[in-house]
Amino acid sequence: MQRLIICLTLAAIAIPTFPVVVEAQTRINELQQRARGTTISGKVISVVGNDFTLNDGSGEIVVDAGPRWWRELDIKPGEEVTITGEISKKSGEFDAFTINRANGAVIEIRPSEGPPPWAGGPNRDRPKPPKG
Repeated sequence: MQRLIICLTLAAIAIPTFPVVVEAQTRINELQQRARGTTISGKVISVVGNDFTLNDGSGEIVVDAGPRWWRELDIKPGEEVTITGEISKKSGEFDAFTINRANGAVIEIRPSEGPPPWAGGPNRDRPKPPKG
């Protein structure tokens, strides 16, 4: 019996584990079952460029708010935000359509339908995005 327990323990240790991509007024840990136009809320944990990690107490997810060359955001760690968007099929990140700040300010990132306004790269003609 003791030998069986040791074998099972060793087998469990040897099995590789893979990170789970979590999809999220939907909780972040429930995102995988949700579609376009999903709303999530939480606290910004870290920021790198226009990407930031959001935690709602049930899990964390990376939010993609578009490229910095298109529009640079001033999201800060510790900020509480509500985001509407969808899970990217390519990256598993949450692609933001809008970001609502705790002070009521709304940052429009992109439309929910069609390609993002930055499609085609930084060297194309484009209107200046609104400040926000």
